[in-house]
Amino acid sequence: MALLTQRGWAALAAGAAAVVLLACVLPRGLPGPAPQADPRGPRMTVLTANVYFGLADPDALVRLVRERDVDVLSLQELTRQSDDALTRAGLRALLPYDVTRAGTGPVGGAVYSAHPVEEAGDSSRHEYFAMPRARVLVPGAPPVEVVSTHPMPPAGSGAVAGWRDSLRELPDARPGGGLRVLAGDFNATLDHAELRALLDTGYTDAADASGDGWRATWPSDGSLPGTTIDHILVDRRVEVRRTSVHTLPDTDHRAVLAELSLPRA
Repeated sequence: MALLTQRGWAALAAGAAAVVLLACVLPRGLPGPAPQADPRGPRMTVLTANVYFGLADPDALVRLVRERDVDVLSLQELTRQSDDALTRAGLRALLPYDVTRAGTGPVGGAVYSAHPVEEAGDSSRHEYFAMPRARVLVPGAPPVEVVSTHPMPPAGSGAVAGWRDSLRELPDARPGGGLRVLAGDFNATLDHAELRALLDTGYTDAADASGDGWRATWPSDGSLPGTTIDHILVDRRVEVRRTSVHTLPDTDHRAVLAELSLPRA
């Protein structure tokens, strides 16, 4: 419009802003360097899904776990009824170990695993959504702490402080310490300073690293322009081999999957 109205300085300023914005977001759609992980290092496939008040189709979710050979499943908004339905659909035959905080409505969460787990507490210290933590014992690798991540949404001006607080409660990466993976509905994109600050502690966003960072995860029905608020953040000592995004029936979020290579113990 500035060009059409012959406002040269306005056009120059708008063009410069567009170039800077493009430079910021373009890398998310481009794959990073090829994985350099030890080929003998253990593999771990992580899937995260917000099951929308427990209403997501349990058979479709279990089928995705089976077809993708998932090792760890992180769920948000898990209800007791949804947990029971997943068990009837065969989830615990595939992932028999779990740390579960099923609740009412959107407050529950869980981590299910094919490998033995040790409970590591809960990242939510206030009256927000449950964010259970499980220490997964993968053969041949150091223990990996997996957090089912679900900060409260900034759904209004009064909720922004709680959103920031719940993001700050997420555990930092621990360089030189144990491995951590945060997987869930962060209610934040890579454009939010709060999420970038968490990444700066030593995490990598799996989709960003694999070139899938533009893939929208919410809302899944196309009713609004999509945004990427579901993430899998991994310790930088973990290699991201590939990621993918999957639509599940009866939930407004898409599931995110990451295939990882762990360092050897």
